[in-house]
Parts: sequence; C-alpha cells; structure tokens
Amino acid sequence: MDNFQHITNFIWNVADDVLRDDFKRSKYPDVILPFTVLRRIDCVLAPTKENVLQKYNELKDEIENLDGILKHESGYAFYNVSKYDFKRLLDDPGNIQKNLIDYINGFSENVRDILDRFKIRNSIQTLHEKGSLHFLIQKFASDTVNLHPDRVSSHQMGYIFEELIRKFNEQNNENPGEHFTPREVVKLMANLMLSGDEDMLAHNHIIKTVFDPACGTGGMLSVTKEHILADINPNADIRLFGQETNDETYAVCKSDMLIKGDDRDADNIKPDTSFSRDGHADTKFDYMICNPPYGKSWKKEEDFIKAEYNRGSAGRFEAGLPRISDGQLLFLQHMIAKRKAPEDGGSRIAIVMNGSPLFTGDAGSGESEIRRWILENDWLEAIVALPGQLFYNTGINTYIWVMTNRKDKARRGKVQLIDATACYKKMRKSLGDKRHEISDEQIREITGLFHAFEESETVKIFATTDFGYRKITVERPLRLNFCMSPERIERLQSEGAFQRLATSKKKGDAGASEIAEGRQKQEMILSVLREMAGDEVYLDQQQFEKMLAAGFKQRGVKLDAPVKKAVLSALSERDETAPVCYNARGEPEADPNLRDTENVPLSESISAYFEREVRPHVPDAWINDLVTDPKDGRIGKVGYEINFNRYFYTYTPPRQLEEIEADIKTLEAEILVMVKEMMG
Repeated sequence: MDNFQHITNFIWNVADDVLRDDFKRSKYPDVILPFTVLRRIDCVLAPTKENVLQKYNELKDEIENLDGILKHESGYAFYNVSKYDFKRLLDDPGNIQKNLIDYINGFSENVRDILDRFKIRNSIQTLHEKGSLHFLIQKFASDTVNLHPDRVSSHQMGYIFEELIRKFNEQNNENPGEHFTPREVVKLMANLMLSGDEDMLAHNHIIKTVFDPACGTGGMLSVTKEHILADINPNADIRLFGQETNDETYAVCKSDMLIKGDDRDADNIKPDTSFSRDGHADTKFDYMICNPPYGKSWKKEEDFIKAEYNRGSAGRFEAGLPRISDGQLLFLQHMIAKRKAPEDGGSRIAIVMNGSPLFTGDAGSGESEIRRWILENDWLEAIVALPGQLFYNTGINTYIWVMTNRKDKARRGKVQLIDATACYKKMRKSLGDKRHEISDEQIREITGLFHAFEESETVKIFATTDFGYRKITVERPLRLNFCMSPERIERLQSEGAFQRLATSKKKGDAGASEIAEGRQKQEMILSVLREMAGDEVYLDQQQFEKMLAAGFKQRGVKLDAPVKKAVLSALSERDETAPVCYNARGEPEADPNLRDTENVPLSESISAYFEREVRPHVPDAWINDLVTDPKDGRIGKVGYEINFNRYFYTYTPPRQLEEIEADIKTLEAEILVMVKEMMG
C-alpha cells in the first residue's frame, strides 16, 4: 500500500510540474489518466514486446488476421506492433509526437478503443504545441512509474486510479456526489451477497455471472471475482459484466480487465448510460453488486425513463419513479429487472445507498411505491447500516441492501436489520473525507451476524409488513359564522369564481362584449350585497343562506352555483362556537384547514387505531373514506418506510442538575484563576 501511495503522489506531482500554465487544472485528468493507463499497458507488454514484433514482422505479409497469434505471443488479450514504447520514444525527441501516434496506432483494437475514449490524441496535440510532450513522456518513463503487475497489483492499480480521480475532483470541486467505494466496503458487500451460497459455488465447473450497472473503474466486479476464486472455489468460471457512463472510468475499467488477461470480461464492459442505452438488454445475471451515484439527477433521460415506466411490467421501472433529483432507486429497479427467475436459480443483489431510499417519499410517492413493491414481493433479505466517514468524497451515512428472489425458508416474510455503525477503526491518515475503515475481522463479524439470522443488540428481525402503514385522512367539521359587513363584502372581489365573471375565451368583439356583461353582473352582485350590508353575525348557515337568497331574488339577480359559493366564502369566517355546516346531501362539511392525517400500521385495525389515538382528542373527527389506496381500493393510502434509527434508538437520560451545576462551578473557578493570571 505504501508503494501505491508513493506512485500516486509522484503522478500527482507530475501533473503540477508538467501541465501548470499550459492547461487549466480542470483539464489535468484529461492528460494524466490516459497516460497512466498507457504507461500501465506499456509496462505489462514490455517483457513480450520483442516476441510480438518478431512474430508480426514474420507473418504480416502471409496472414491477414494476426489477432489471435499476437495475443498468444503477448500473453494478454491485447498487444502492440509498433517498435516504440515509452523508453524508445525518448530516443528521438524531435519526432516524439509522430512516434507516439505511431505507438498508439500499433495497439490492438480493444486498447485503441480505450485510449480513444480518453480522447488522448487531442491531449497529445496540445502537449506538442505547448512543448510539454517530451517532458511528460520522460516523467512517465521513469522507474518510479513502473506499473508492471509484478510491482503494482490490480488491487493497488485500482487504488491509484481512484485516488487520482478523487484528488482531481476534489481540487476542481466537481462531482461532489460521486465517490468510489472503498475496497473493504466492496469486500463486505461481496461477502454478504455470497453468504450461504458457498456450497453451491464450490461445485466443479460452476459458471456464474456478476453484473454492476454503474461499474466505475470495476472495483466491485474484480473484488467479487477475487473473493470467489480465492476463498471459495479457484476453479469457478466467474464472468463479469458491467456498464459505465463516464468515458474515463469506463476506459480505466476495461483496461484493467484486459490486463488481468480476460478479454471476455473486457468485452462485457459497456459504455454509456445503463438506462436509455442498456448494454446488456435481455441479459440475466446470477449476482449483481453496485454503488450507484447518490443524489444524481435523471433529468437528461426523463423522457425515456417515463416511457419505460409506462410500459408497466414490460419495462424496468414498473414499481414507480423516484424524485428526479436522485436516481438510486432506478438503478435498483434496473438490477431487479435483470434477475434470473427462481426456477433458473434466481439472483442475489448487494447495493449500497445513502439513507434517502429508506424513508424519502410519503405514501403513494414513487419511492414509497418502490419500497412497497420490494417488500410485498418479499425480496429484501437485510439492510446493514455502515459506519460514517467510510467514503472518500462524502461522510454521509450509507446502507447495504441485500436482496434475492430465492430466500431461504427461515427468512421468508422477514427482513433483517444490522446496525454496524460501530464496526470500524480509525485510519492513521485520512483520505479526503475517509477517516474510518472496516477491518477484515469486522467484515467477518458483520457477515457472521447476517448469516446467523438471530436477534441481538445490533440485529433486529421484522416482518415485511412491519414497515408498512396506511395513511388515513382525518376530517373535522367546518364551523362558520356569516356576516355582510363591508369588509367581508370587499373580500368577494378576490374570489376566483367572482373574478372569472369578467373574463372570456372568445376573441374580438364577442369577447369584449362578454367581458362587459360580466363586469356589469359583478357590479350588480356587489350592489345587492352593499344594500343588504349590516353587522349582524349569523351562526346558522341555513338561515343565512335563506336570507341571502331572498335578497337576491327580490332584486332580480340570479347566482349560479360557483358564484354563490364564492359569496358564501367571502362572507364567512371560521368560528369554533358555531354549529357544524352541512352540504346539500345533509352531510357535515369538512374543514380543509383542520384536515390531518394519521399513519396506521398495517398490522392494526384502522377503526381501532382511530378510536384509541384520535377520538379521545377530537371527538367530532371522522375518517374520510373517499381517500383510498389506488391498488387495493381500501381506505387509506399504503406507504412503506424503513426508519433505521428508530429501531436501534437507545434512550440516554439527561444528567442530574446537581452534576451539571457542579461542572459549571468548576469551570467558573478555572476561568477566575485564568483571569487573575492574565491581570498579573
């Protein structure tokens, strides 16, 4: 690990030494990242380069397609047939740009694709124009940046890339919501996802697929594969699949897969967005693992995603759409859509998200409906609350969700919550916002708690329905008094229905005529009310309405229903001492200002809850039975939330007043001594 940090610091300093004044700081990664990848590949191919060149020159005029032969000679799924490498480029400084392009063109197509994603040719042109290209190649050609796998493992190389990208983003204050997943978190996620499957994975000739729809530099895929091969079955055939929308991180991921020697895995890493350009459409996977971007808007793909949602079960987002500012639950639905059917072995998912998907969104919202869909289908196995300050670019709380469509019998209908917030050790040196890490022993401990499936101080087990509730609407009656005072009459002019009398959708003279008629009617209504004005307050709505109707009839003015409602609204005020107002059907009218809601647990009777929790406090209240759930038609909208903190909250009583008073007196005495010392 020290070697990784030394190389990272050296490359970081190269950026400042070579690119300062010639490039904006925001453009540093456009140069440094592709050259780091290029140097890694250069070091990997160095031992077999002469063999490849010899074979290429020997057969290039005899065989049209040498791809397979040259891959065999290089020992990797890629090769280079140019005579140049980083060292030889320095031998001819005057032609370094032309020779570097020759070197890049000499790579196999899969590597050229990687370098083109970085737009490295544009950077080379700028470096050449600024006179910095030779200096940069010289820096990267040094022995300090020897990135051969014998000196820098794939694990360490992943850290180098991620640390460089983190530093660049931090320096430029870009992408604050995007962050890389620490390897210990990935290892924990892989352990949880594979827990209980060890015997199945240990079978001879077992073939399993692993997918990450937001794979970044590929760390999650690599760690999962390494874990299976190193700890469960070295002979397992683990096939990796991924997709990454960022060109630079896609290129880093694909190059890493190639260097590990498996062009099949490299070919399975696809560019572009997973939503509207799904690179693995109609493909199902055994395992899926992901750290989606937190708080990232899906506005750019809104039209596609809404169209996909409208396809219902034929699309990937049938459960609902989260708020447009955060697409985490879209990634989760995308993964759920790619599970194998239970009869085909089913799938397991591990995804790490922040707290928002646990509780954001009221009953009926997209987030709540997605949680409802997951819990009512019994796909959620467990949620693990992680310690804070684990990630490089954020200190927020994070949670691992473990899901499957092939639950063990003991777990059916249940969800396990694990509080692992105390399972960390402090790092000797912080990396950005990362100040904590999870040790291997703590990973085993958390995995053991998950596997044991037993309640304890840090483990709670709930029925899936325990997270659900019905949000009922509680109404209280409308109580009004009525008065035709001048102040209330003037309020009529701000009522919408009254204002609309003097508007028209017609054009030209017809519209103008209608507006004039409307204004005339407005004046007539106001004139009638002003003639009837007085200070008497009426508590009986029916009596007041009769008196009002008689006054308008006597003066030959007819009110339609909307305008009559507007007049009553203007002339009324809420009055707790007034009797209840009733509608035309003889039913009590609800006061929208007093409307409230209650969340009734799914396990409880709504009527019993209402009689116990509401009726004693507001005897005149009732449940609005017109507010029903659109899916089951029953009273109250169904909602689901997982309030993690509530389940693990431990009450800490406040200190005794005497103890607090003693502390204050001690502090006062200390301050007095300090003041005396200052005064001499």
